[in-house]
Amino acid sequence: MPAITEEHVIESIAEALQYISYYHPADFVEAMSAAWEREENKGARDAMAQILVNSRMCAMGRRPICQDTGAANIHVKVGVEAPLKLKRSLQEICDEGTRRGYQRDTNPLRASVVVDPFGARRNSGDNTPCMLTVEMVAGDTVEVEVAAKGGGSENKAKFTTLNPSGNVADWVVETVESLGAGWCPPGILGIGVGGNADRVMALAKQALSEPIDMAELLRRGPKDRSEELRCEIYERVNALGIGAQGLGGVTTVLDVKVKSFPTHAASLPVGLIPNCAATRHVHFTLDGSGQAEFTPPSMDLYPDILLEAAGAQSRKLDLDNLTDDVLASLTPGETLLLSGTLYTGRDAAHKRMIEMLDRGEALPVDLRGKAIYYVGPVDAVGDEAIGPAGPTTSTRMDKFTDRILADTGLKLMVGKAERGPAALEAIAKHKAAYLIAVGGAAYLVSKAIKAAKPVAFEDLGMEAIYELRVEDMPVTVAVDTDGNSIHRTGPAEWKKKIAERV
Repeated sequence: MPAITEEHVIESIAEALQYISYYHPADFVEAMSAAWEREENKGARDAMAQILVNSRMCAMGRRPICQDTGAANIHVKVGVEAPLKLKRSLQEICDEGTRRGYQRDTNPLRASVVVDPFGARRNSGDNTPCMLTVEMVAGDTVEVEVAAKGGGSENKAKFTTLNPSGNVADWVVETVESLGAGWCPPGILGIGVGGNADRVMALAKQALSEPIDMAELLRRGPKDRSEELRCEIYERVNALGIGAQGLGGVTTVLDVKVKSFPTHAASLPVGLIPNCAATRHVHFTLDGSGQAEFTPPSMDLYPDILLEAAGAQSRKLDLDNLTDDVLASLTPGETLLLSGTLYTGRDAAHKRMIEMLDRGEALPVDLRGKAIYYVGPVDAVGDEAIGPAGPTTSTRMDKFTDRILADTGLKLMVGKAERGPAALEAIAKHKAAYLIAVGGAAYLVSKAIKAAKPVAFEDLGMEAIYELRVEDMPVTVAVDTDGNSIHRTGPAEWKKKIAERV
């Protein structure tokens, strides 16, 4: 029998990481398309339209679906009779596959892994090490599940240990309601039940790679307690009215997947891990015949969506003329098309700006009357001005907001998901405003960026401050100058509407 070599594993992983960076799984496209068709809230429907158009653009252009190209999650099932010809550890082999996958010249992927989680948080530069888990199983093949998991959804992972009589569905629904929109709904919930603390989280992560089949399950009805739990959580979470991007709507989750394992009689461990609108995973099997091959999904999966029709109803906003009157006219939920000068800056840049202000130093960029975009883009290729450049989770900048608005004169922020109480208070106090771009539509957003140049903190890599020139960049007003937030009013309105129907 031919042997499974290191090169088979390495090249298969590298190609898998490239493949999932620009191809959504077909079942996800179908489920998102169905959700778009039935969505009743225009804002949420437009957000899903952008996600689907972005997905199709990425599939055709072979560029990343999201600027956060994720940490590489690799789960390997090694058959005990598999003919292996390996000299290095499996971690080293999978790391080499990750390195090659993330450093392709034709489609470079963003390196997001930091080596030291405690101190300097130096970026490894190649997205290694991968997050590897291994099982020894019966058989003579090696099965590999490769997923790219972004920070926005990973940061919303939750764990608890309930009493044996506890209600899993109650805990999940209450937890999801508290997560906000930073995980970029609509997506998938992975639920683990049983085992112990580490096993239950692994179950939740593995559940996310199972095929989406909620529509079929609802048609035929549940056959066991696990399927009953899936249906109950699916219906109750969608009844929360959170909706796409947290704007309010009838679809918050596309599916709920549950995996369970025996546990201690005194325990009921439960793990929850959401997958965002940039759901990315693929499975392959190695038998010694060579590296894995991957078949692109059909472009016929995608519905016909005309974004121009939605854009025709959006107001144009000149970023180089952000007067107090213009800002005061913005209404939560309103869609805009931005043009003009837009600076980038996220966690590391904000931290450094605060340190400079503390020392009494002038900032390298004049933000007075300007707008800043919370983004860490992918490197450009070919004639691109910038690579995929979707928004990052804005709450991470909340602790900097009051100081930045007060000391720099910044007037507008663009990011993803809701803002916390401190940021809302600061926005209202300084009469600024906050807009959101669609998480999961990074390549689409990047097409509105016509020029980009680094202007400060270049040593921070993708977290440097760039000056962008944008034309008709699509956004939604999330917080107005009085601190009113669509992420509070939108879900509340749709939760009430859904409850009234029930």
